[in-house]
Amino acid sequence: MRQNPLVRIFTVIALAGSLSLIFAQQPDNTKMNKGQQPTADQAKNNASDRDIMQNIRKAIHDDSSLSTYGHNVKVISKNGKVTLKGPVRSEEEKKTIETKATEVAGAGNVTNELTVKPEKGK
Repeated sequence: MRQNPLVRIFTVIALAGSLSLIFAQQPDNTKMNKGQQPTADQAKNNASDRDIMQNIRKAIHDDSSLSTYGHNVKVISKNGKVTLKGPVRSEEEKKTIETKATEVAGAGNVTNELTVKPEKGK
């Protein structure tokens, strides 16, 4: 059965509008990180630092109790020293992420620069 071309056009427009709303709601902390040190592009590219970052990101990703903000924090490792950056939704979330990073990188190797940015209206 052929579909009316106008129906196709309106369907495409509706889908595009829905996608733009979804992507507009994703957290973007680029402005917060500008001019601060260290940044993700300064992470070391050696196997040890890559493994540390990968293991921390996996631990964060696997924790479904964390918010989208928590899942999107920056994890930067340089010579075994880890820096966490970006906004999270609560002090509890900030501590949870730091604990996960410390479990991977070891005590004394994590600098927590996460900031608490509660949801609007709270």
